[in-house]
Amino acid sequence: MSDLLRAPAEIKYAEELDWLESIDDNPKPFSWRLSPKMVRLFVLGSERADGLDREVSQKWFGDRSFVERSIVTLASDRGLLLIGDPGTGKSWLAELLSAAICRNSTLVVQGTAGTTEDHIKYSWNVSMVIAKGQSRESMIPSPIMTAMEAGAIGRFEELTRSTSDVQDALISILSEKYISVPELESGGGDDNIVFAKPGFSVIATANSRDRGVNDLSSALKRRFNFVRIPVVTNKKSEAEIVRFRTEELLRRHSIDLDVPPTLLDVLLRSFADLRASAAAAGSDDEKLESALSTAEQIGVLEDAVLHSNFFGERTLTARALASSLVGSLTRREPEDLAILNKYLHGVVEPRSKEEGGSWPEFLEGGRDAIATLS
Repeated sequence: MSDLLRAPAEIKYAEELDWLESIDDNPKPFSWRLSPKMVRLFVLGSERADGLDREVSQKWFGDRSFVERSIVTLASDRGLLLIGDPGTGKSWLAELLSAAICRNSTLVVQGTAGTTEDHIKYSWNVSMVIAKGQSRESMIPSPIMTAMEAGAIGRFEELTRSTSDVQDALISILSEKYISVPELESGGGDDNIVFAKPGFSVIATANSRDRGVNDLSSALKRRFNFVRIPVVTNKKSEAEIVRFRTEELLRRHSIDLDVPPTLLDVLLRSFADLRASAAAAGSDDEKLESALSTAEQIGVLEDAVLHSNFFGERTLTARALASSLVGSLTRREPEDLAILNKYLHGVVEPRSKEEGGSWPEFLEGGRDAIATLS
């Protein structure tokens, strides 16, 4: 695993999944590797009341009911659609669920304007077709078809970014649970049909901000159970997520650098301030283009940590954090710079005088970063 840039969840947590599977005596749907209770425990972590011999770390931070409804949906014959703002952890939850259920989270189709039916059904190895003709051996199954044949979970990222033709093809898969291959002769049997095995399901994700790009048809909506993942607004939960991801980053890069709780608080409060400002804005020009999600907050801290490690004094400072925040959140010039400058003068400057601590240095770092970009 050490030679992988980013190991999928089933590899990263392989030892933990093996252990959970060894002690799991609860009923399992279909060919699931873990029972629904153990899937939930793997995602949300263990508690003292579970009475386990070892602790299972929490990997996704959110309401328990969202995870439970997702698991129940996957145990039914319906697909699961995780929908929410960017950065709310939809893809990470989908990966964890797939890893726990079938130990394979890599059967993924990425929805874009260029995604075609071939990406969710099958294509052909042209050289083999020329040499031997069209056959099962010369067919290249899509990740969704591979999931069907294995009785596993197929994932479809950014569903609403794919065209209506692709969405219509998915309707057939979710309803009929098979894919016809008309290019192959039936031979009197089912040689030209790929049937889904028990355990097959689809987890799709969609950004609520993409509404109107390629809206889902009513027919496709009926094939999915919707689970809406809200933006994390609880300060304690958000702090846990940011801390969890930062610790992973430090371990991955083998960085020995302390993130002071005071600077984590500065970051959390800054994002809370900017979200409140965006909510009160009268138009899009008066709010940052950034979604100000927890994922972006992690990105700001990651940038500051890496910069401090490689170019700083190997200590995270408020100045570095402010510079990272301005650089990461400035996507439109001069609109975003003006909004951030207004925030520094209207909120951070008074706070630095009243509270002191890291805020004066944060203010100075933010002003310097804005001056550099202006």
